[in-house]
Amino acid sequence: MRRMCGIARIGTKQFGHGKELLNFRSLNIGNRRRFRPVDMRKEFKMRLFRKKLAIRPPEAPMRHARGNFAPAQSFRAFALIAAAGAVLFMTGVKPSQANTSTAKPAKPAGKTDAGFRAYLESIWPHAQAAGVTRATFDASLGNVAFDKSVIKPMAAQAEFVKPIWSYINGAVTTQRIEKGREMARAYQSVLADIEARYGVDRYAVLAVWGMETSYGSFTGKNSTLKALASLAYAGNREEFFRTELIGALMIIQQGHARPETLTGSWAGAMGQTQFMPTSFLKYAVDYDRDGRKDIWSNIPDALASTANYLASFGWVRGQPYGFEVILPEGFDISGHDPLEFKPFSYWASKGLRRPSGAAMPGSGTATIILPGGRSGPAFLLTQNFRVIKEYNRSNAYAFGVGHLGERIAGAGPIAGAWPTSEKPLSTAQAMELQRNLQRLGHNVGKIDGKFGDQVTAAIRAYQKKAGLVADGYPNHMVLQQVRNAR
Repeated sequence: MRRMCGIARIGTKQFGHGKELLNFRSLNIGNRRRFRPVDMRKEFKMRLFRKKLAIRPPEAPMRHARGNFAPAQSFRAFALIAAAGAVLFMTGVKPSQANTSTAKPAKPAGKTDAGFRAYLESIWPHAQAAGVTRATFDASLGNVAFDKSVIKPMAAQAEFVKPIWSYINGAVTTQRIEKGREMARAYQSVLADIEARYGVDRYAVLAVWGMETSYGSFTGKNSTLKALASLAYAGNREEFFRTELIGALMIIQQGHARPETLTGSWAGAMGQTQFMPTSFLKYAVDYDRDGRKDIWSNIPDALASTANYLASFGWVRGQPYGFEVILPEGFDISGHDPLEFKPFSYWASKGLRRPSGAAMPGSGTATIILPGGRSGPAFLLTQNFRVIKEYNRSNAYAFGVGHLGERIAGAGPIAGAWPTSEKPLSTAQAMELQRNLQRLGHNVGKIDGKFGDQVTAAIRAYQKKAGLVADGYPNHMVLQQVRNAR
């Protein structure tokens, strides 16, 4: 599911991607409510300032799709709001002066069908500010009903943190590898052209396609409009899903899809590689130049859009996502920060080597990670690993994409053994570990039971300070240690 762009609400103003910052005054004309812009002097100043800033709204990845949303979204949304606040300050417009006709949509106390219709109508000023016509709005949402079934997956929480080896084994299957190789042959010329144009490895693009929808086999049959409208109305991340809903309306307005063909996952991710609507607006590509960006049934469009997405986040041409390495006897990992990247020549000088015997790349940088702890395999990861995480913030997902891509390209399986006998932490235990690390003065980010680079760095820092092997791996032993630490 991809990054959030679209509209951010500032007070009662609307800041829209590719649209003006407008102030609307409500007028009752006959039985229809109309809106017209007011105070054009201030609006003109806002337009000029916005052009100078060249602000692009944020995305949602982050997955973007299938309900996996990036923490980076919050930062980008904050930056957008701060910039828009500067617009209000420089033009002399105070938030308190904003008209109430574009206030935040009301969230009725009771989730009734009538309340749902009222909620959708309250979105109209926001959609209008984004460039959606009333005709498109009515045609798209006129028959949409509240779907309570999409709320259950959003509220669900895994009981245990799934071990990374279980995730990779389930993602990188023989069937998926063989199908990927079949698709590589079927779309050879398209993939070669996309790789040359965007600089993104063709096998990484294929792996994303395979991970997201098993090469188009399971793109989702949910109505995107119904799913996003229902999730927004439910009140959980209302602003996020409202922004995505307006993005979906803009896709229809621009003629890329019809309401009935706008389908995808329960969380609003769409097409062959599962873009969120705002990511579609920002990164989708009309590869075959037929006038439509079609990520649902046009595979070249979908693959090019995926490559454009990854390239936009800094994919380094000619570099892998990373690769497995064998550590020399007595290698001390404690001196290596997982957030610090060093040249491949440095790692070679420390005695690291590849299981296949292949030489280290002649250029580029990488960091070292032990995703299964000191008892599991070691990897050197490049900046491209982080780019994959812009698609989905999970380390396991990025490893899945990276390893699937290299397997499609002909590489062998991971050589090192995973510590499969270890019992995984429960989600509650993972959160307890984060809280204890935070208590000890380490920055772990959000307490959510999810382990990324920040938590790995915090565990390593704790282990190093305590004189332990600093592998950064969150297991029961580490949890017991931090419980007792003072």
